[in-house]
Amino acid sequence: MKFPKISTFILCCSLMNWACNKTQSVEIEPDKLFVQPQNFPEPVYNLSSNPITKEGFELGKSLFYDGLLSRDGSISCGECHRQDYAFTHHLHDLSHGIDNQIGLRNAPSLQNMAWEKTFGWDGGVFNLDLFSIAPIENPVEMDEKVTNVLEKLRNTDKYPPMFKNAFGTTEITSERFLKAISQFVLSLVSANSRYDKYVRKEANASLTDTELAGMTVFKQKCASCHSGELFTDGSFRNNGLPPTERQQVVYRVVDGVKKAFFELVVDNGRMRVTELPEDQNKFKVPSLRNVEATRPYMHDGRFQTLEEVLNHYSNTVTATNNLDPQLNQNGKLGIPLSDTEKTQIIAFLKTLTDREFLADKRFTPQ
Repeated sequence: MKFPKISTFILCCSLMNWACNKTQSVEIEPDKLFVQPQNFPEPVYNLSSNPITKEGFELGKSLFYDGLLSRDGSISCGECHRQDYAFTHHLHDLSHGIDNQIGLRNAPSLQNMAWEKTFGWDGGVFNLDLFSIAPIENPVEMDEKVTNVLEKLRNTDKYPPMFKNAFGTTEITSERFLKAISQFVLSLVSANSRYDKYVRKEANASLTDTELAGMTVFKQKCASCHSGELFTDGSFRNNGLPPTERQQVVYRVVDGVKKAFFELVVDNGRMRVTELPEDQNKFKVPSLRNVEATRPYMHDGRFQTLEEVLNHYSNTVTATNNLDPQLNQNGKLGIPLSDTEKTQIIAFLKTLTDREFLADKRFTPQ
């Protein structure tokens, strides 16, 4: 059984566009909406292909928080990506969509997207400019067609002038629509946590002894996956979570009418995209920035606390198909962690909370 996927055309376009979006050296002026953090690597997104302007940002922001993008006007992007929680769906293990339907996975955070190479837990999209199509056209999320969204926008008094301000004419096209949303999302840069200020050696920036000890343990035992200043290597890995079965709504067209069916499904991770057996049970390694604010954790939101997450890695890793080798060393499953080390790691992870980002009024809905 397969779930609705982005069309082959979209994926092909994504791959072609991705070839044009390889890392380039980009100079960002400090007064612009996108600023290259001093301690970050070069962005992956080709900013010269979609320069962020104030008008484009405001248009993208308005679209991000507008229910017009969904079939019945009830669901916006901001419904499942809330700023206070680093643009996640806080306290929902699985995100809720249109008609209060429950999705397959936990909504991932939207932050530092200019450095991402793939999008979603399974990496089904390879270009940020195309990513918005997936939730819009997913029948459990927003259940709309992009063509319908464009027509609705054209019929408003609000949007034609906003598109003119952003792109020069009132013409509303799919390219402009998607690039405007990208401009807003690209601006969601989180790089001002206590950790960032410490590594940049800013005035009065410091970490406690416990936090420093946690950073040391983290680098020894966690950074093979959550690496670098982005705290993810962007790879897809099986972290030893036993797959769970659950009822999922599946839509099929029967005699020309779309009907909903309930089926028992298992989420096979990246294999849903690639259909390769070696990708079974693999999910994208998430960034740990603002992890204090993004609970619940894992692709299915099964853990409510950071303590539960670390207890999994130390005690409950399961030898499922394609288990990451890092979690099966010398015949021993998991990562050995003492209670003291867990306390220290959690203290360090909390230094990654960027409270300026979580409260930045530029990103709040009007």
